[in-house]
Amino acid sequence: MSLDALRGFDMMWIVGADAMGHAMSKLSAGPVVKTLATQLDHVAWAGFRFYDMIFPLFVFMIGVAITFSLGKLVAREGQAVAVQRVLRRTALLYLLGIFYYKGLTNGFEGIRWLGVLQRLALCYGFTGLCYIFLKPRQMVGLAIGLLVGYWALLTFVPVPGIGAGDYTEGRNLTNWFDKQFLPGFKWDGDHDPEGILSTFPAFVSCLLGVFAGRLIQDPTRTGSQKTVALVKWGVAALAVGYLWSLQFPLIKKIWTSSFVLVAGGWSTLFLAVFYYVIDVRQIRAWAVPFTWIGSNALTIYLISNLVDFDALSKRFVGKDIMNWLNTAVMPHFGEFVLAVVGLVLCFLICRFLHKRQLFLRL
Repeated sequence: MSLDALRGFDMMWIVGADAMGHAMSKLSAGPVVKTLATQLDHVAWAGFRFYDMIFPLFVFMIGVAITFSLGKLVAREGQAVAVQRVLRRTALLYLLGIFYYKGLTNGFEGIRWLGVLQRLALCYGFTGLCYIFLKPRQMVGLAIGLLVGYWALLTFVPVPGIGAGDYTEGRNLTNWFDKQFLPGFKWDGDHDPEGILSTFPAFVSCLLGVFAGRLIQDPTRTGSQKTVALVKWGVAALAVGYLWSLQFPLIKKIWTSSFVLVAGGWSTLFLAVFYYVIDVRQIRAWAVPFTWIGSNALTIYLISNLVDFDALSKRFVGKDIMNWLNTAVMPHFGEFVLAVVGLVLCFLICRFLHKRQLFLRL
């Protein structure tokens, strides 16, 4: 249950935090609200905020889930069947990603070939195959090799006309590679935050989830011992990541190796808290709404793309109520309430689906 709840907690921010964060930033309040609002928006380039963890946390949880789903499938039906499932799900999720970013609306030149869902698909496919064919030590070696190799590429391989070791936007090897070789629509002009080279360190974010999932399944440890181990792993990843960032900055848009470790460290700590409270201590009532979203995360993600929840929320709030809130409470408070209503609607949709046992699966 803890994994479903954590997935729902994560998705809650994806489908509602943007509007809430932007609304909070407009409130005429003190430094605490301003600080919270800042944490609900991405860093422009180098650095790390709470909202920068949301996407890698989802990648991490895919890795955790792989250990439960594929492990049982391999034991029950063999590697061949597991490989078929991995490839089929990878292809379907990748195609959904193209659909999510308007599909063929703007012609072939307007297709976004690499985006959020496409990265999730590739991470799932790569990590799923690794889990099927590689031993744990081999996966650890692969993860280290990918992180060190990516750092070496961006540090020592010169960008034509610029040189080596430049991590600034538009001047690093990852952005240059997208400009040269990534076709179609690119989110940031001539490069993409989910581009080609940055997909490789993202694989490690998923592998870190596999390592955590294997720990949770370890029958030789108690729940409390697993929690302590997760906390130690998380703190160790944070320490190495932040130290590495002194030379290789934390940059989500090119998914630097230091960013992988810092995001992975925080993801592991979040998993430890949810696992201990929900699965070890069995304190579950508070997490039920999160499981509604977590069990239909892909569904609500797609619905939020197709349905304008801001416009839908206005049907319940309306401009007169918003104007009154802005006047009676504080300026822009009506916009914040509007965002909260939109998020509540997302919860209610997921509750409706969960109560009727309706789940979208690939």
